[in-house]
Amino acid sequence: MPEPLVRMEKISKSFGPVRALQNVDLILHHSEVLGLVGDNGAGKSTLMKILTGVHQPDSGQIYFQGQPVRFNSPHDSRAVGIEMVYQDLALAGNLNVADNIYLGRELTRKRLGGLVRLLDHKAMAEGAARLLERLKIEIHSPTLRVETLSGGQRQAVAVARSVGFEAKVVIMDEPTAALAVKEVAKVLDLIRGLKEHDVAVILISHRMPDIFEVCDRIMVLRQGVKVGDVPREQTCMDEIVALITGAQQEVCMEVA
Repeated sequence: MPEPLVRMEKISKSFGPVRALQNVDLILHHSEVLGLVGDNGAGKSTLMKILTGVHQPDSGQIYFQGQPVRFNSPHDSRAVGIEMVYQDLALAGNLNVADNIYLGRELTRKRLGGLVRLLDHKAMAEGAARLLERLKIEIHSPTLRVETLSGGQRQAVAVARSVGFEAKVVIMDEPTAALAVKEVAKVLDLIRGLKEHDVAVILISHRMPDIFEVCDRIMVLRQGVKVGDVPREQTCMDEIVALITGAQQEVCMEVA
C-alpha cells in the first residue's frame, strides 16, 4: 500500500482530569472519504482539532505524506493543505460568494504606481466562477450575497473556499445536520466530487445514512478510545451503532 496521506499514531490528550483521547490511531489515504463517528464527547472534535493545530497532543505523533509534522496553529496545518469546514461555516453573510471564497486571500491590483492596492473584485469573481464550475456547484452567480443562499449552497461555498487553494484534506463537521433532503443529496455529491479531484475527506456526522452512502471506511470513537475501524462494505449500520453505544465492544482492523 502507498504511504497514507495522514497518519496519527497513539494520540492522547487530557484537559485537566478529563482524558479526551487515549492512544488513538488514525489513517487517511489519498482520495479517501473517512467517516469519523461517535457519540457526543467521544473525542471526535478533539482529534480533529489536534490534526488542524488548534490543540497539541500530550503524546503521540502526526505524519503527513510520510513526514513527521507538528502543527502549532491552524495556520501550520493549512499551509500543508489541511482545511476544516466547521458546522457554523464561518461565512460572512453580507459579502458575496466570491468575496467569501477569497476571504483572507483577497486579490488586489496596483494603482498610482503601486502606492495604492485595491481589491480586484473582477478577478475574484472570475476565479470563483471557475472554481464553482470545477466543483460542479450550482450557484447562479459568484456575485450573489451569501445571506440569500440556501443552507446547502452555503455549505458548498464553505467547501469551495477550503479546496480552492490546493487543499489535500478537507474535514467536514456535520455538513448535513440542518439541511433538507434535497440539499443533503447535493452536499453528498460535493463530497464525491472532492474525491474525484484527489482531495481526501474526513466526514464527521451523526447521520448514518450519509456515512454509509459516501464513506470508504468508518472509524468509531467511544469515550476517547478507537473501538472500530472498518471498510464500509464489511460492516452495517447496526454494527456501527452498537460500537458507538457500547453494545458491541470492539471491531478494529489493521489499516495499512
